[in-house]
Amino acid sequence: MSFASDFIKGFKTTEQRQKKYDTKTLSVGDPGFKKGIAQEGITMRGTPVQFLGAYTARVLTDLTNDGTRTLWWRANHPNAIADIVGSAALGKETAAKLGPLKTGLVMTAALAPAAATSGAYDLLNISEMGRPEGFAQTYAAVGSEDRRETEQPVQEAFERCFLGRTGKPLAYEEAKKDIPDLTPERYGNFLRSYYQDRGFLGVLKGTPENLQGVPEARLLGYPITIPSALGVAGGSAALAVASRASKQPKATRLGLAGLAGSLGGILTGNVINEVIAAGNRPTLPTTSEYGVLGTDRI
Repeated sequence: MSFASDFIKGFKTTEQRQKKYDTKTLSVGDPGFKKGIAQEGITMRGTPVQFLGAYTARVLTDLTNDGTRTLWWRANHPNAIADIVGSAALGKETAAKLGPLKTGLVMTAALAPAAATSGAYDLLNISEMGRPEGFAQTYAAVGSEDRRETEQPVQEAFERCFLGRTGKPLAYEEAKKDIPDLTPERYGNFLRSYYQDRGFLGVLKGTPENLQGVPEARLLGYPITIPSALGVAGGSAALAVASRASKQPKATRLGLAGLAGSLGGILTGNVINEVIAAGNRPTLPTTSEYGVLGTDRI
């Protein structure tokens, strides 16, 4: 066969398969696509021209249907990624047996504690709509001295809980009221990371010390801490074990298992954070504190 006919054959094979089988993802990177065309006798080594035609059709399909971008839109938030991980751990078969409501309750028990420890909001600070320590309200009054107060509590709560926006860091003097052990050095380092570090493609970046003095990554501005990451890992691992241990899964048992695993991961993360924070705390007075000590001796 000629180059053109081989190319067209591969192209049309992809078209036909996509009509029948591709109902969820049209990404060119989907490993199932390569396996699918291999079942049709199209491989890179055996039929390179048909393979090229097949992938040309796939690339065009991806670009015109936002195949890969749709995957990114589904997983560009830490909580969405956590949900994907947790759902995979629970398994499709178990989820089908439980039904949407019970599955949702089980997933909440396993993943919600980790989300609460991300640092995006403070569940104990209800009066200030969950404002995290060291950060200002987004909708504080223009020119107000106290940036902890908001003029639009509903909008503030929506942005914090649904969009994961923490607000901008407070001025050092104000942030220190929230975090007594905050030092100028740590504050300055965090601000450089927060405002100047572009990270990976402007999407993901990290710092060894956030305002609390522990490691933190940010995915599109949403914080990820060691306790939150280990909470997702622990909750998902517990779900996987509990889901496969019984042929007739019970929502209560699965929820308790997921919750226990999540809390175990969070506690482990907190211990790691304490060790790191202890190592980061200065053992000598800071530069600004030396001036205060010198003044006391006069």
